[in-house]
Amino acid sequence: MVSVRRVVPVLRTSSPARSRAFFALLGMEQVMDHGWIATHASAATPAAQLSTTTGDATGPVTPVLSIEVDDVDAAHEALRAGGVEVLFAPRDEEWGVRRFFVREPGSGEVLNVLAHAG
Repeated sequence: MVSVRRVVPVLRTSSPARSRAFFALLGMEQVMDHGWIATHASAATPAAQLSTTTGDATGPVTPVLSIEVDDVDAAHEALRAGGVEVLFAPRDEEWGVRRFFVREPGSGEVLNVLAHAG
């Protein structure tokens, strides 16, 4: 069985600097920045996180939510076997994650399912 470790909303931004400043006003620190995506976390509650992005670097679309799991390949197999539409096959990314995209069947939204390498 797959275990979910973390769920992070992903907001589109046209100005990463303005988004960073906005979330800083709410006490959030930028804890990761790859240029096209940044993650902001609460200083008081580090598990409270969200990401901002100008668009996905390698995927065909930009997901609205990232779900970190313990075993990305098992998650892919479970979702595929369950008839869920896979939009982006599992792949290893240069920034240290293995991920794939699916379409959530109730909303039609695109979700990023990932696991960190190692």
